[in-house]
Amino acid sequence: MQDQLDMSSSTQIDDQPHEECGVFGVWAPDEEVAKLTYFGLYALQHRGQESAGIAVANGERIMVFKDMGLVSQVFNEPTLESLTGSMAIGHTRYSTTGASQWENAQPTFRVTPYGDVALAHNGNLTNTEELQAWASQLNPHARLPIKLTMDSSSDTALLATLLASQPGPIDRAARLVLPRLEGAFSLVILTKDRLYAARDRHGMRPLCVGRLADRGWVVASESAALDIVGAQFVREVEPGEFICIDQNGLQSMSFAPIDRKLCLFEYVYLSRPDTVLHGRQIHNIRVKIGKLLAAEQPAQADLVIPVPDSGTPAAIGYAAGSGIGYGQGLVKNAYVGRTFIQPSQTLRQLGIRLKLNPLRRVVEGKSLVVVDDSIVRGNTQRQVVAMLRQAGAKQVHVRISSPPVLWPCFFGIDFADPQELIARTMSPERIAEAIGADSVGFVSLDALIEATHQAKNDLCRACFDGQYQVPVPPVEARRLGLEPSGFGQARINRDSFPVESFSILEDL
Repeated sequence: MQDQLDMSSSTQIDDQPHEECGVFGVWAPDEEVAKLTYFGLYALQHRGQESAGIAVANGERIMVFKDMGLVSQVFNEPTLESLTGSMAIGHTRYSTTGASQWENAQPTFRVTPYGDVALAHNGNLTNTEELQAWASQLNPHARLPIKLTMDSSSDTALLATLLASQPGPIDRAARLVLPRLEGAFSLVILTKDRLYAARDRHGMRPLCVGRLADRGWVVASESAALDIVGAQFVREVEPGEFICIDQNGLQSMSFAPIDRKLCLFEYVYLSRPDTVLHGRQIHNIRVKIGKLLAAEQPAQADLVIPVPDSGTPAAIGYAAGSGIGYGQGLVKNAYVGRTFIQPSQTLRQLGIRLKLNPLRRVVEGKSLVVVDDSIVRGNTQRQVVAMLRQAGAKQVHVRISSPPVLWPCFFGIDFADPQELIARTMSPERIAEAIGADSVGFVSLDALIEATHQAKNDLCRACFDGQYQVPVPPVEARRLGLEPSGFGQARINRDSFPVESFSILEDL
């Protein structure tokens, strides 16, 4: 495990929403599992750019290597060559719970009397106060004493500590702990000889399973990560499902009843366009959103351009739906990612030009429709509009392929404090004035849901309509003035799923 580095976090050059992380796991005794995990994480880099880590097991022990930075910055050939084993898990992180520091990088490692365990987590737990109280009540002088150390401020560390504190091997510990978790979690867990995966009962964060020919299994946040390592998509991990993978193959059990609430923002922005969710490719869904946006929010213009890359599929759909020509008016620097180099004051003033630059000869003298995926604070759109006007654009009509973001997320997306959400306090007309655009239009929530081909009640859409169908942290509920009865779904009745009723994994 690498020593902590003294690095300053970079200044964000945009205010796009960021997802907490991506997870990847592989069981393949005849393969270089560290390298497979590296490339899997590379495919999931968009889900987290603050830190990256890989844990590898060889049947006798677990080795963990993690650090701050992009996947390509953290790992090199000698490091990957040193991580030998038959199975591995990996993680890319963008912090929404816990500080952005080395201690919170994952996988998280714990020692238990039944063997070491490494864990990687995507999502946010919302009942951490309750879980902390449970952890503090565990008797340190019990038959199998475990020192409950909390060496980071993330909910993942709490989860790892709870799993490590339970009597018995990890499959029994999971049956005790997982039903008590609330919020969003997609997990990959590694012991010296097994790979595990789990998804919360709402399936709020994506997780899927693939087959690596006849040589093994792969688990990943998105199907695109399966593609990059040559794994064949098998299925999505079901909400409330706990999976074990070892030499006997894949075994499964349910630890909670299914109450589907997939994050609607996966369709808007978070997932890669080449990822498949519920049998449909994200790219095609975003093109459909763009067509519906054109019907709902028309504009008189000469050219439709995207804010690359996340606005591209919807812009293609808007152009098709409106009959306006499609073009590339902004060039993205493909090598701009997270950096630990602080920009100078001069570069900071240039802001988003580090990432985007207009094609003057394309946009000059034209009325433009500029399609983006979302508006959070409005900083990105303000800078984009200013650049296009400086390049000679005659008019700039901003069109957004999601509804106005009005409420914060507590389940793994770092949406701003409610007071900072521009759409919460401004009408589309006022937003247009604030960002310097001629007009601003959003797709409706009904149209967005229609494009996903999912039932409305199977989606978490709280950031758009404030209907939290999953309980939020009590302190946040009090801050927002939410009543527990307004959470929608009741908390899980744990008494209806006693631990004794679960089948042993080996018997499945």
